[in-house]
Amino acid sequence: MKHSSTDHSSAQGTHANTRSNERRAITLPARLTWKDQRGATRFATVMTRNVSDYGVYVECQSPVSIPLFRLVQFQLERDARESDALPGSLQGGRVLGAVYRVSPPQGSQPQGLALRLMVDPRRVIATEVEVARATA
Repeated sequence: MKHSSTDHSSAQGTHANTRSNERRAITLPARLTWKDQRGATRFATVMTRNVSDYGVYVECQSPVSIPLFRLVQFQLERDARESDALPGSLQGGRVLGAVYRVSPPQGSQPQGLALRLMVDPRRVIATEVEVARATA
């Protein structure tokens, strides 16, 4: 199957943000836990770079070998969970996610991982309604 596109506006930076949720630039310490191909539990300390209700982008100081679509537990460090800027899906501290993009380290840039959070959309909406009521 061949896909082609004639819309070059996104490459030029003029494409509008079509994300369904706001992405927030937040740097917080976190931990990833996953099982490798042999079933051994692995851990990695990471730093968030941006978060939304359904996704998070993290950077690893030490490169890790996590394949695409691998399920991982994403957990914010205890002190980091107090941030008011966190979306409702991350306020509990631990969320299941899947790796959907891996950016290899380049020069001084660490390895990056984009995670799709496995969050029930109804739960996120309910949390947003509760926050709106509390601030109204």
